[in-house]
Amino acid sequence: MRKTIYLIALFLLPSLVFSAEIKPLTMDGCSVFPDGTIAHQSLWAHCCIRHDIAYWQGGTYEERLKADQSLEQCVTRVGEPDIAKLMLTGVRAGGSPYFPTSYRWGYGWPYPRTYKALTEDEKVEVKNKLNSLEILIKSINDQLNP
Repeated sequence: MRKTIYLIALFLLPSLVFSAEIKPLTMDGCSVFPDGTIAHQSLWAHCCIRHDIAYWQGGTYEERLKADQSLEQCVTRVGEPDIAKLMLTGVRAGGSPYFPTSYRWGYGWPYPRTYKALTEDEKVEVKNKLNSLEILIKSINDQLNP
């Protein structure tokens, strides 16, 4: 019995001591929704990119609600209030952290993350990943526009 307890502790201890690392940011635009209209195919894509960043890092229930409302407001500002309401309904229904999807709330962290405020260390990790991405984008932009 004692050996069993030691073995269980041996396997569980590393997961308690070392926090999970966030995966690199991935974005798919508006996931299973178009990025714009037929005439303007990326009309609200920038809204979805901002939303993807929020969903990648995750956080509390309130932070998810704010991210979803920001998406709705952004799409409304580009002149599509009906689409914005439809998108809000979709992300509220399908973006739960409890679903093992690639677009769930907190998808950058190992599943299941659920609703959980980021620790200070996690915030630093997120910031570092975003800074690395910004540097990469700037480098590519400099190469394309010498």
